[in-house]
Amino acid sequence: MKHILILMTDQLRPDALGAYGNPYVQTPALDAIAAESVIFDRAVTPSPVCVPARLSLLSGQYANRHGNSNNNPGLSYSGRGFYSMLTEAGFDSCCVGKMHHVWDRYGSLGFSRRDTQEEMSHPKDDYTKYIEENYPYVFDYNGQRSEMYYVPQVSQLPAEAHPTQWIGDRTVEFIENCDPEKPVFLMSSFIHPHPPFCPPAPWNKLYRSDELPAPFVPDDTRELKPLLHKTFDADRLGISDLDALKLKNFYYACVSFVDYQISRITDALRRRGMYDDTAILFISDHGECLGDYRNMGKRTMLSSASAIPFMLRVPGMPAGRRSDPVSLVDVAPTLLSLAGVHYDPAEFDGIDLFTGKHDIVYSQYNCHEKGVYMAADETDKLIWHGPRRQYYYFESSPETHDLYPSLCDSARVRFLKEKLDAYVAADTGKPDAPVSGESSGWRPPFGVSRMDHTARRAEEAARIPEGYRIDLRRPSDKEIF
Repeated sequence: MKHILILMTDQLRPDALGAYGNPYVQTPALDAIAAESVIFDRAVTPSPVCVPARLSLLSGQYANRHGNSNNNPGLSYSGRGFYSMLTEAGFDSCCVGKMHHVWDRYGSLGFSRRDTQEEMSHPKDDYTKYIEENYPYVFDYNGQRSEMYYVPQVSQLPAEAHPTQWIGDRTVEFIENCDPEKPVFLMSSFIHPHPPFCPPAPWNKLYRSDELPAPFVPDDTRELKPLLHKTFDADRLGISDLDALKLKNFYYACVSFVDYQISRITDALRRRGMYDDTAILFISDHGECLGDYRNMGKRTMLSSASAIPFMLRVPGMPAGRRSDPVSLVDVAPTLLSLAGVHYDPAEFDGIDLFTGKHDIVYSQYNCHEKGVYMAADETDKLIWHGPRRQYYYFESSPETHDLYPSLCDSARVRFLKEKLDAYVAADTGKPDAPVSGESSGWRPPFGVSRMDHTARRAEEAARIPEGYRIDLRRPSDKEIF
């Protein structure tokens, strides 16, 4: 093995892929990679939100150690991350697409080259500049947000200018111009299928809503509602069962369009004679409820949002499946080991997956009394819900009802509770919002709020005839995440 390729998506659940048993979705490129990969069936995100999950990928550490447990890129991280370690070891390194997890959103992050596409950004990223130069009439190039956040929509851009295609184009460009005799570390990080679900035409016509499986809504959904983020409650948003199927339709279309870009990337590797020498890792940061439990979005430890795809193809290693729990914290030590780069295991919470196995992995959203924490093994999970001061226990996935009241004294639950309580006690995180009346001490990066889109909205408003107006108020959390 000479080269390393990380293919990353945002908000992709594993059961939206053929490799994880989905009979409807069309993902031929990923199916081909899966046939040559070790597929991890029990991969769990270290946090069911973008920023801390991606920071765990970078650092190889859980949120209780790197200190960021929410979608706040302003919280600092002092480590260098494993991207730098590969570059320093002589890899020609490039990252294309969304990082969305660090204080310096436009820095190199240790890569030799970065093409930025950060979805919502201050200042402007590379993709925004491309759109403004070539499609100046399009404002919502990543999909319309606000009240449209969970409304299926066709992209305002043609397929060749869509953000997913742009990431594919820049990735292929790097492959075509790199030196195949030099070790290459390439990361291609797609925004989709993160909402809004806005595939380009005609990809939006790949699926029929009436042919897709209905969302998972168990009888005890009301009991499990505290584990779901109320902002995206389907009933609160007015999303019917039919609406949820339409959303799944467009979600799958976004997945298939990402898959098409992956086919272009692997074809480029083959043309350069690099494919047989390239380790390929396919991952996502977290999942998406997609109507399960009558909810949308992430921010929950239920498997709809906490389970992630994790497939690793290594030339010369046999394909297969593993049921032991794994996490994004394992990426750094595993890839460094494959690359023959020395590292101190104490730097990481993760392990080299080809030399060891976890008994338990952890996940966390927010921290301290606001935090929701989870310990998961091959089949079971224990959740501590800080705001409710309550444990939840599940023995299988998908989770149908809470077993903690009846099994709290069992040896298995006591063991998981001991491990989870120790993880919670070690949490060094800073809350995203003031806790108990105290200031968090956080200040927005770049001198402006990352949620401040007043300037863009004012530009939009200038195109509306006098007598009409656009609401210039600060957007809600729904618009941002």
